[in-house]
Amino acid sequence: MIRHIVFFNARNPDDLDRIREGLETLSGIPHARHFEVGRNLRTDDLTGAEVDFVVYAEFDSEADLAAYKAHPLYQRAIDRVKPLRDMRIAADIESG
Repeated sequence: MIRHIVFFNARNPDDLDRIREGLETLSGIPHARHFEVGRNLRTDDLTGAEVDFVVYAEFDSEADLAAYKAHPLYQRAIDRVKPLRDMRIAADIESG
């Protein structure tokens, strides 16, 4: 299983709702076993990192993750969110 984890922060706090809507567009892509978008609770004071949203998804294989990234909704989400975000960090890890 592949776990896909992506962190985002907003360039402008006024755009948080628009960013969430853009990220939730990804939920329409059928290749994920599990998909969610969550707002960071900011409970970790150790790093001081500013993360507004986390996208978490699980895929059965690297092929499923590649199909997810090739889906037209993936590009649509990028087009909506990229101009509004300041930072994006992604990680894909193999689990189990």
